[in-house]
Amino acid sequence: MRSADIINMAEPFNGPKNHDVDAAIRKVADTLHRLNLQIHQAVEAGASIELMRAHRVHNGRGQWGDQMVPIVRVPDTPAKE
Repeated sequence: MRSADIINMAEPFNGPKNHDVDAAIRKVADTLHRLNLQIHQAVEAGASIELMRAHRVHNGRGQWGDQMVPIVRVPDTPAKE
């Protein structure tokens, strides 16, 4: 399983990051890694998982982030008696 890739963007975005930005990026990467592990477990258990962008947030200074929601499909199983 791959960790999140960080894509360098054109100036002014790829300049030096301050400590708060670096810490926030690391938190997102760590959370994404845990989410990917959970998705893998759900798929192994029989669910299909798709992530869809639900919203895009902007800070008014040119930066944005996508917020995601899961679409989950579970095959029909016969009811247990």
